[in-house]
Amino acid sequence: MTPAIKLAKKKGVHFNVHQYEHDPANTNFGLEAAEVLGQNPNLVFKTLLFSLNGDPKKLAVAIVPVSGMLDLKAAAKAAGGKKAEMADPQIAEKTTGYIVGGISPLGQKKRLPTFLDSSAQPLETICVSAGRRGLEIELAPNDLLSLTSGQFALIAKE
Repeated sequence: MTPAIKLAKKKGVHFNVHQYEHDPANTNFGLEAAEVLGQNPNLVFKTLLFSLNGDPKKLAVAIVPVSGMLDLKAAAKAAGGKKAEMADPQIAEKTTGYIVGGISPLGQKKRLPTFLDSSAQPLETICVSAGRRGLEIELAPNDLLSLTSGQFALIAKE
Protein backbone atom coordinates (compact mmCIF):
# COMPACT_ATOMS: atom_id res chain seq x y z
CA MET A 1 0.00 0.00 0.00
CA THR A 2 1.46 3.34 -1.08
CA PRO A 3 1.35 6.62 0.89
CA ALA A 4 -1.20 7.88 -1.68
CA ILE A 5 -3.64 5.04 -1.00
CA LYS A 6 -3.05 5.24 2.76
CA LEU A 7 -3.92 8.96 2.70
CA ALA A 8 -7.15 8.43 0.75
CA LYS A 9 -8.14 5.60 3.08
CA LYS A 10 -7.31 7.59 6.22
CA LYS A 11 -9.35 10.59 5.06
CA GLY A 12 -12.30 8.37 4.13
CA VAL A 13 -12.71 9.45 0.52
CA HIS A 14 -14.26 7.08 -1.99
CA PHE A 15 -11.69 5.71 -4.44
CA ASN A 16 -10.87 2.73 -6.65
CA VAL A 17 -7.43 1.32 -7.34
CA HIS A 18 -6.45 0.06 -10.80
CA GLN A 19 -3.35 -2.05 -11.25
CA TYR A 20 -1.63 -3.14 -14.46
CA GLU A 21 1.68 -4.59 -15.57
CA HIS A 22 3.96 -1.66 -16.46
CA ASP A 23 6.10 -2.19 -19.56
CA PRO A 24 9.65 -1.06 -18.60
CA ALA A 25 10.28 -0.07 -22.24
CA ASN A 26 7.38 2.42 -22.16
CA THR A 27 8.36 5.87 -20.91
CA ASN A 28 5.01 7.52 -21.67
CA PHE A 29 3.61 6.43 -18.31
CA GLY A 30 0.28 8.28 -18.42
CA LEU A 31 -0.75 7.18 -21.91
CA GLU A 32 0.33 3.65 -21.06
CA ALA A 33 -1.99 3.69 -18.05
CA ALA A 34 -4.91 4.98 -20.15
CA GLU A 35 -4.35 2.38 -22.88
CA VAL A 36 -3.81 -0.64 -20.62
CA LEU A 37 -6.76 0.27 -18.37
CA GLY A 38 -8.99 1.02 -21.37
CA GLN A 39 -9.62 4.55 -20.10
CA ASN A 40 -10.25 7.74 -22.05
CA PRO A 41 -6.92 9.70 -22.00
CA ASN A 42 -8.92 12.79 -20.99
CA LEU A 43 -9.86 11.03 -17.71
CA VAL A 44 -6.34 9.88 -16.81
CA PHE A 45 -4.13 12.64 -15.42
CA LYS A 46 -0.36 12.86 -15.06
CA THR A 47 1.42 14.45 -12.12
CA LEU A 48 4.21 16.85 -13.09
CA LEU A 49 6.48 18.93 -10.91
CA PHE A 50 7.66 22.33 -12.02
CA SER A 51 9.99 24.91 -10.53
CA LEU A 52 9.28 28.60 -10.33
CA ASN A 53 11.34 31.63 -11.31
CA GLY A 54 14.53 29.66 -11.98
CA ASP A 55 14.73 28.29 -8.42
CA PRO A 56 15.01 24.47 -8.68
CA LYS A 57 13.87 24.13 -5.05
CA LYS A 58 10.73 26.26 -5.37
CA LEU A 59 8.43 23.51 -6.63
CA ALA A 60 4.75 23.08 -7.38
CA VAL A 61 2.61 20.21 -8.66
CA ALA A 62 0.60 20.25 -11.89
CA ILE A 63 -1.98 17.58 -12.68
CA VAL A 64 -3.00 17.55 -16.34
CA PRO A 65 -4.71 15.06 -18.71
CA VAL A 66 -2.30 12.57 -20.29
CA SER A 67 -3.84 13.55 -23.64
CA GLY A 68 -2.33 17.04 -23.34
CA MET A 69 0.68 18.93 -22.07
CA LEU A 70 1.45 21.33 -19.25
CA ASP A 71 1.34 24.99 -20.26
CA LEU A 72 4.33 26.27 -18.28
CA LYS A 73 3.32 29.92 -18.66
CA ALA A 74 -0.15 29.20 -17.26
CA ALA A 75 1.33 27.05 -14.48
CA ALA A 76 3.69 29.86 -13.45
CA LYS A 77 0.80 32.30 -13.37
CA ALA A 78 -1.37 29.91 -11.31
CA ALA A 79 1.48 29.48 -8.81
CA GLY A 80 2.11 33.22 -8.57
CA GLY A 81 5.41 33.16 -10.45
CA LYS A 82 6.76 34.83 -13.55
CA LYS A 83 8.15 31.71 -15.24
CA ALA A 84 8.16 27.97 -14.75
CA GLU A 85 10.20 25.06 -16.02
CA MET A 86 9.95 21.34 -15.53
CA ALA A 87 11.58 20.22 -12.29
CA ASP A 88 14.76 18.18 -12.35
CA PRO A 89 13.63 14.52 -12.13
CA GLN A 90 16.04 13.74 -9.28
CA ILE A 91 14.79 16.69 -7.24
CA ALA A 92 11.19 15.68 -8.01
CA GLU A 93 11.85 12.15 -6.77
CA LYS A 94 13.64 13.33 -3.63
CA THR A 95 10.93 15.88 -2.80
CA THR A 96 7.93 13.61 -3.38
CA GLY A 97 9.32 10.26 -2.26
CA TYR A 98 8.10 8.69 -5.51
CA ILE A 99 9.93 7.69 -8.70
CA VAL A 100 9.29 9.38 -12.05
CA GLY A 101 6.42 7.63 -13.78
CA GLY A 102 4.90 6.82 -10.40
CA ILE A 103 4.72 10.27 -8.80
CA SER A 104 1.35 10.68 -7.15
CA PRO A 105 -0.10 14.04 -6.17
CA LEU A 106 -1.20 12.29 -2.95
CA GLY A 107 0.95 11.41 0.04
CA GLN A 108 4.08 13.24 -1.05
CA LYS A 109 6.90 13.61 1.48
CA LYS A 110 6.62 17.40 1.25
CA ARG A 111 3.31 19.18 0.63
CA LEU A 112 3.64 21.44 -2.39
CA PRO A 113 1.25 23.94 -3.99
CA THR A 114 -0.93 21.78 -6.24
CA PHE A 115 -2.90 22.73 -9.36
CA LEU A 116 -5.39 20.47 -11.13
CA ASP A 117 -6.30 21.40 -14.68
CA SER A 118 -9.79 22.88 -14.88
CA SER A 119 -10.82 20.26 -17.45
CA ALA A 120 -11.24 17.90 -14.46
CA GLN A 121 -13.87 20.11 -12.79
CA PRO A 122 -16.98 18.66 -14.52
CA LEU A 123 -15.75 15.06 -14.35
CA GLU A 124 -17.19 12.53 -11.93
CA THR A 125 -13.84 10.82 -11.37
CA ILE A 126 -10.30 10.96 -12.70
CA CYS A 127 -7.32 8.61 -12.43
CA VAL A 128 -3.92 9.71 -11.14
CA SER A 129 -0.85 7.75 -10.16
CA ALA A 130 -1.24 5.95 -6.86
CA GLY A 131 2.49 6.17 -6.20
CA ARG A 132 3.95 3.37 -8.27
CA ARG A 133 4.31 2.63 -11.97
CA GLY A 134 1.38 0.40 -12.91
CA LEU A 135 -0.86 1.64 -10.10
CA GLU A 136 -3.61 4.24 -10.51
CA ILE A 137 -6.12 5.67 -8.05
CA GLU A 138 -9.51 6.82 -9.30
CA LEU A 139 -11.31 9.48 -7.27
CA ALA A 140 -13.44 12.60 -7.58
CA PRO A 141 -11.51 15.74 -8.60
CA ASN A 142 -12.81 17.63 -5.57
CA ASP A 143 -11.59 14.84 -3.27
CA LEU A 144 -8.17 15.04 -4.90
CA LEU A 145 -8.06 18.78 -4.26
CA SER A 146 -9.25 18.30 -0.70
CA LEU A 147 -6.48 15.77 -0.02
CA THR A 148 -3.76 17.97 -1.55
CA SER A 149 -5.08 21.42 -0.52
CA GLY A 150 -4.97 22.09 -4.26
CA GLN A 151 -6.99 24.23 -6.62
CA PHE A 152 -8.33 24.17 -10.15
CA ALA A 153 -6.42 26.19 -12.75
CA LEU A 154 -6.26 26.37 -16.54
CA ILE A 155 -2.81 24.83 -16.92
CA ALA A 156 -3.07 22.31 -19.79
CA LYS A 157 -2.73 22.71 -23.53
CA GLU A 158 -3.31 20.27 -26.38
